[in-house]
Amino acid sequence: MFIQTETTPNPATLKFLPGQTVLETGTADFPTAETAAKSPLAKRVFAVPGVTGVFFGSDFVTVTKDDATSWDHAKPAILGAIMEHFQSGAPVIEGEAAPSGHAEHDGEDGAIVSQIKELLDTRVRPAVAQDGGDITFHGFERGVVYLHMQGACAGCPSSTLTLKMGIENLLRHYIPEVSEVRPVNA
Repeated sequence: MFIQTETTPNPATLKFLPGQTVLETGTADFPTAETAAKSPLAKRVFAVPGVTGVFFGSDFVTVTKDDATSWDHAKPAILGAIMEHFQSGAPVIEGEAAPSGHAEHDGEDGAIVSQIKELLDTRVRPAVAQDGGDITFHGFERGVVYLHMQGACAGCPSSTLTLKMGIENLLRHYIPEVSEVRPVNA
């Protein structure tokens, strides 16, 4: 098994590509070791000293480390943990995976929210997935779109710029009712 790695715009995060499917559908975010209870793979990766976050996409695993840990020390151990997991035959997530993706929105702004989600799914999420992250809809209130940043996007120095200059401009262009985009911590 050969696992490729890619850098991301977030220097604290690396993207690992095991060359096979990680998740059949959606994404899974484990911002702490405590949230990884249902994932044998995430638990293995969190066992590596310095790992602070794990995120799964369709064909990648994104790992975030603390500032005190060097990639030179963590990367070989993470590669080993991912390889061991896939060779073990254990599932990536045990039982039913928690739903990932956009939050539900009921109310009078339903048509606007549908447009927002459609633009996120077609224009934004594929691009941020290439960087090892995900951005999902959290809410819409009085012209403000609230988005949840996951994986490499969470804590990335350039995520504010991406959010304001990229996503906000895109949504405002296509949906005049949108005035601003803000991140949320779920």
